[in-house]
Amino acid sequence: MRDAVRQATLGELAEHGFRGLTVENVAERSGVHKTTVYRRWGSVAGLISDALELAKDEPWPIPDTGSIEGDLRGIVQLVRSGFDDPELGPVSAAFVAAAVQDADAARALHEFFVARHEQSAEVVRRAITRGELPDVIDVREVIRVAVAPVYYRLFVAHEPVTERDADRAADAALAAARAGVL
Repeated sequence: MRDAVRQATLGELAEHGFRGLTVENVAERSGVHKTTVYRRWGSVAGLISDALELAKDEPWPIPDTGSIEGDLRGIVQLVRSGFDDPELGPVSAAFVAAAVQDADAARALHEFFVARHEQSAEVVRRAITRGELPDVIDVREVIRVAVAPVYYRLFVAHEPVTERDADRAADAALAAARAGVL
């Protein structure tokens, strides 16, 4: 049942975005009775929180190019391309929109990012082991600083993010990491 509701939630988000997400449509799409969905998830925010909770444990395709520059650029490009994807983009944007409007969704998104940044920080750990970066840096902060410009452009400035923009964000985070700032 949980998987059916989660898949229905993701499908509704992909088709209608956060504003179009309703418990009724998720119930209908999943084949789970509406009162059951309300009882277990409570609201649209509960549906989103649950989907994020499940998503945080999913594997993330961490690049391994042999260099921190390639790996960090790869991670930022994954984030950028995720928002460009016709199916994943609206879902990801809906998660951010929900987090702005609901404290439970915000907590779930935070936990999702904590898990994603921890997974991604492996590229920084490898770089430290290879001697590419100083061992005094915060490995998760390097990831946060690298991907932050993507989110700023998309959700604050409402600007597109090009491949060059993504590479520049990765390069700036790498320069700060090499300087020991992070």
